[in-house]
Amino acid sequence: MMEKVILVEGISDKARIAPLIAEPVTILCTNGTVSATRLEELLLPFEEMDIIILVDADKSGEKLRKLVKREFPEARHFYINPSYKEVAATPIRILMDILISANVQVNKFIAEG
Repeated sequence: MMEKVILVEGISDKARIAPLIAEPVTILCTNGTVSATRLEELLLPFEEMDIIILVDADKSGEKLRKLVKREFPEARHFYINPSYKEVAATPIRILMDILISANVQVNKFIAEG
């Protein structure tokens, strides 16, 4: 099975999804606006892995997605419903469904918190 890396925007996004994941996965944070150079520095060490993009449904998230599509076209993009705006504000159950659709093993016994 290919190793996975998940790219999120902020530490609150990482904190929201990390407890849901039941397999070794690297979670990277962009921590704000990212240039093409910074994105390469962040993702290049992981380019042989399954790169999963899970960012906010806002302008900065869309800007980041466009940059990733250009620099790392093999990355797989997963989307939250725009009504939640942020990964960190998305209900646990929905995030678990997104992770499952990305073939990420999740902790089955986590209740909505």
